[in-house]
Amino acid sequence: MADEQTSPAGPDLTQGVALSDFVDGRLVGHIGDEEVLLVQSGAEIFAIAAYCTHYHGPLAEGIITDGDVRCPWHHACFDLRSGEALRAPALSAVDCWKVEQRDRQIFVKEKRERSTSRLPASKNLPGRIVIVGGGAAGFAAAEMLRRRGFAGSIVMLSNDAAAPVDRPNLSKDYLAGSAPEDWLPLRPEGFYPESGIDLQLDVDVVGIDAKAREVAIGGGKTFIYDRLLLATGAEPVRLPIPGADPSRLHTLRTLADCRAIIAAAGNARRALVIGASFIGLEVAASLRTRGIEVVVVAPEARPMERVLGPQMGDFIRALHEEHGVVFHLQDTVAAMDGSRATLKSGGTVEADLVVVGVGVRPRLALAEQIGLTLDRGVAVNQFLETSAPGIYAAGDIARWPDPHSGAAIRVEHWVVAERQGQTAAVNMLGQNEPFDAVPFFWSQHYDVPINYVGHAEQWDEIAIDGVIASKDCLLRYKRQGRVLAVASIFRDVESLRAELAMERAVVQ
Repeated sequence: MADEQTSPAGPDLTQGVALSDFVDGRLVGHIGDEEVLLVQSGAEIFAIAAYCTHYHGPLAEGIITDGDVRCPWHHACFDLRSGEALRAPALSAVDCWKVEQRDRQIFVKEKRERSTSRLPASKNLPGRIVIVGGGAAGFAAAEMLRRRGFAGSIVMLSNDAAAPVDRPNLSKDYLAGSAPEDWLPLRPEGFYPESGIDLQLDVDVVGIDAKAREVAIGGGKTFIYDRLLLATGAEPVRLPIPGADPSRLHTLRTLADCRAIIAAAGNARRALVIGASFIGLEVAASLRTRGIEVVVVAPEARPMERVLGPQMGDFIRALHEEHGVVFHLQDTVAAMDGSRATLKSGGTVEADLVVVGVGVRPRLALAEQIGLTLDRGVAVNQFLETSAPGIYAAGDIARWPDPHSGAAIRVEHWVVAERQGQTAAVNMLGQNEPFDAVPFFWSQHYDVPINYVGHAEQWDEIAIDGVIASKDCLLRYKRQGRVLAVASIFRDVESLRAELAMERAVVQ
């Protein structure tokens, strides 16, 4: 996350600025200590806070389209008129100001009052909504329900011991020691009771009766629902390594997992990371930032080649090697004896800390118990409703009909999960809003961010613009000439434009 600037930039907007001072239809100035972005959109001028509410990304460096502004860092989107956060990962609105034009000058006046959504009166509105899951999708759904003015009961059942946190940070800044723990909660502790969200932590849902519309948790307590959202997420794959003490094989999914790794890292000299997944290599980068030697063992020939291709895979390996990571690729851990790992190739690795990052699997047990239609995930329609009326699914478990690829897909991205939770929320309120967001994720390796939009399981061409090794590039993954996905390094605006182009080129 970026530190907030100590002094505001640009002119004092209360004193007026000329339209000729704008560059590409925008100008950054200030009102008191607050930086404000002025945007010209058609004949109108809008004044909106200059920084994204997610990670403080500079909105002036994003793109303006269709009455909104999009953040260049992680593709959050805000309404220029109201400041509402239209798309995750931003969840909080930005401030807006009134604007007055006179004598060919533009003056920014007082702040606009935040509008509150109110649902139209309807006999079809649910009275009770139960959300199973305390991750990205579950939290985003609960927050959106209240934002849209839903006044009924919301029960959120989570098997995590912590309230919803910013999970991407667990493998990035927080694990690296460069972000404090108070950055992690998605909302302060008081948000849930103040918003009337009954968040129950460290509970296991043991059964769902779809006919009676009832959810049961351990201990015999039950909850009645009118609408149900399954957002059970995924769980790390655990490897059965002969001789290994399971308590010493760390995985990373929860805040508790991250705390355990940090505690173990305190006395560690060398870490063994099993798996060259995004999580595995982000863990490797974070542990190197802490000064710990890192060895990565993985079966593939190149890190992340399946998702990003050989060229980017070679770059990622070289980047980590520049930072001292040692790779044993096309190899696996065959056995462990204390701190010694024996590799299938015959080599050995001594390590004080072992982290397994070989992927996750969707938690489908509850969906299977209900009898929902499954397809390597929970099959949902365009509105994220499952085969059982009134039951929705979002996040890592949901396989939905993607209008951009023309196929049913399931992805395990944080931003997708949040956006699906938001869409499921409005549809549980009867809005019939199709989920049509282009998948997006970002990964961070040391000081190198990789943005990825779209979804490409297979491609026959990778068109590279720029130089990957120079950390200035954009890769287009194509199949039969059509762009399915785009990965980029330090090409933020082009990444946004690629996302917009995919939105507008829906497969018929």
